[in-house]
Amino acid sequence: MASERLHEVGGLQDELAQAGYIAERSLVAALLLMQDLGRPLLLEGDAGVGKTEVAKVLAQIRGTRLIRLQCYEGLDAHAAMYEWNYQRQLLAIKLLEHGERANSKDLAQREQDIFSERYLLERPLLQAIRCEVPPVLLIDEVDRADEAFEAYLLELLSDYQLSIPELGTVRAKSIPLVVITSNGTRELSDALRRRCLYQYIDYPDHAKELAIVRQKAPDAPAALAAQVVAFVQSVRHMELQKKPGIAETLDWTAALLRLDITVLDKDGAEQIMETLSALIKTRDDRVAFPREVVARLAAAC
Repeated sequence: MASERLHEVGGLQDELAQAGYIAERSLVAALLLMQDLGRPLLLEGDAGVGKTEVAKVLAQIRGTRLIRLQCYEGLDAHAAMYEWNYQRQLLAIKLLEHGERANSKDLAQREQDIFSERYLLERPLLQAIRCEVPPVLLIDEVDRADEAFEAYLLELLSDYQLSIPELGTVRAKSIPLVVITSNGTRELSDALRRRCLYQYIDYPDHAKELAIVRQKAPDAPAALAAQVVAFVQSVRHMELQKKPGIAETLDWTAALLRLDITVLDKDGAEQIMETLSALIKTRDDRVAFPREVVARLAAAC
């Protein structure tokens, strides 16, 4: 049984790699448990470490739909679950009023007509549980939403059903693969954490990041790829407001290639500085990279 499980982990790890995502075995094991147990997977880590990409690649290799709910401050249940098409409802009411002499309906029947499926607008959470084939449901940056929204999620994550007062309880046609991401900007509730499997995704180490650069930027010379990764790894150890993520590493590699920079050294510090807009993303952090710092980091690569 153990050897069979190891084979499953290795197989999924290879599938992810072929789809462009380099994953540690611990993450792969968590993804398999998510599918086996039907539990959501909470991915936590700094912005830019590849949490959202996990859901995208998982949908790709499973050949299923990706449904994304981008969380934000003030997000409420209606924006996430469902809304009524008020404009169409008002139009229907006007038409009913206009034609009530020719075809009189009682109040209850009118209400039933107005709050029917044809006026229902499905939002991501409702879409996910009404799919015939299990989709991947990405609830992205849940920490940006407030605690009240987490309470709305609990019914979905506990029983995979939603309550619509006018229509009743909508139960899932299939159980979606739920990936929840958090950047850790606020503490999530214990109730939400209890319902999820958990995996922390950290910045990649040198070997993993080098593998990513080689895969995503195949035109970069091997020596430059190694220098880029060493430079970025050093930058992440500095006291910065926004440490560069994997996306910034790839953008910077592309910027260097665009300027025909094939080697990082102290003599080319001025030219390297012209590309830092792809790597350093805040004004205060940019101040931390005068020419002498860039030259020192480039020389150390």
